[in-house]
Amino acid sequence: MSRPSIAEVSAFVADLAAFRQNRTSAEYAALMSRKADLLERIALHSPGDADAAEVARLARERADSLTSAD
Repeated sequence: MSRPSIAEVSAFVADLAAFRQNRTSAEYAALMSRKADLLERIALHSPGDADAAEVARLARERADSLTSAD
């Protein structure tokens, strides 16, 4: 997995802001999956950072629960 670029994080933040205007559960699940992916990639490139790993794990659990709920 490659390290997330500033452009990817910026695009995610922009999409998150746009989501607040137009909400659907499928879009929210996809957005949370993207968030989990970004956090997992950050944690992967931060070896030894237990907090980053835990935040990524929790984000993936939440994203997976949203996906399975659809």
